[in-house]
Amino acid sequence: MTASRAGGSFGAVASTELPVKIRDLVAAFDAGDAGALARAITWVETGRPGFEDLLRAVHPRVGRAHRIGITGPPGAGKSTLILQLVRCLRERGERVGIVAVDPTSPFTGGALLGDRIRMNEVSTDSGVFIRSMASRGSLGGLAMATREAADLLDAFGFERVIVETVGVGQTELEVVRAADTTVVVLVPESGDSIQAMKAGLMEIADLYAVNKADRPDADRLAREIEVVLHLRAGAALRGIPAHHGVDLSAIGERGKAGRPSGGAGGSVGGSVGSSAGPEERAGRSGVEPSAAWRPPVLKTVARSGEAVTDLLDAMDRHRAWLAETGLLEARRRERLAEHVRAVVQRRLHERVWNRLGGDAILAERLAALSRGETTPYEVADLILARLR
Repeated sequence: MTASRAGGSFGAVASTELPVKIRDLVAAFDAGDAGALARAITWVETGRPGFEDLLRAVHPRVGRAHRIGITGPPGAGKSTLILQLVRCLRERGERVGIVAVDPTSPFTGGALLGDRIRMNEVSTDSGVFIRSMASRGSLGGLAMATREAADLLDAFGFERVIVETVGVGQTELEVVRAADTTVVVLVPESGDSIQAMKAGLMEIADLYAVNKADRPDADRLAREIEVVLHLRAGAALRGIPAHHGVDLSAIGERGKAGRPSGGAGGSVGGSVGSSAGPEERAGRSGVEPSAAWRPPVLKTVARSGEAVTDLLDAMDRHRAWLAETGLLEARRRERLAEHVRAVVQRRLHERVWNRLGGDAILAERLAALSRGETTPYEVADLILARLR
């Protein structure tokens, strides 16, 4: 399968400085060969020698795509919702790259990778590329290779890159570092919604989708999310501090590269209780550039596609708002900084445990450790001493 590409070649990237295999792979990648894209992702995912050279070669093309993170508890209908979003995007002529992450078994090390099966009907579309990946034990729902696979999809020229996390619940916080726009998908039977609001998962959303909204209690869940958003922003009860005495509207633009958790800005069109008219929902961001972004809450039925276009329009408004406020660039810079930190951690892990014999030292001292003759801290000192 070959996909058309925008822009020129990598130029100096495909130079004789690269190993022949990587140079040939980059050349095929640049020519729009989807098979080369698949091989590149496999190369990165398996950590084959030279995979960082490959990523280095394509890096100049990274940064064009709108990256969308889809997260939420298991069974919320994330894959079906993505399927409907893809249909809408393809009708608009946009090409979509998808990284669907499934949890790795702690017993076998394998993963079902079932999301690919759910989205099978669009997998033959030349404008859609789906890659299933295992979380490889990452508690944040994303493996390092997942973010690098998203970079490859971005560099390949997809206008939208969607990352679906494993669905493990409150630990899926890494997606906020991998996406420009994060959508948290919930369902009426998710449980105590007010308790859920306290979880970190509920604090990372740029948009909320109450999916399976044709079921009982969908309206109640949507209203409760709206109320909690007001409480967190300190807007529901004037003169009363927000959650735990912290006014999140004052600090929302710090700490997460400009991810405000609510504020005094107007309600975004399509959200519960929104007063925005159809003309506003159609073409504008819904807020002034200086206003804080208030996450809209939309009710969707992924099975039938109901309100999926509203969700997509809200994503577009959010991206426009990010661009207007300069926060799009801020988020991408923070993503790059996080990527550098992750690369350093990966290299140090490899060096300490493999090349410098950390595993051997640990195995040698484990018996003494179990007898209480030494401590974990002394063993760690011995291992880290190898770095010096």
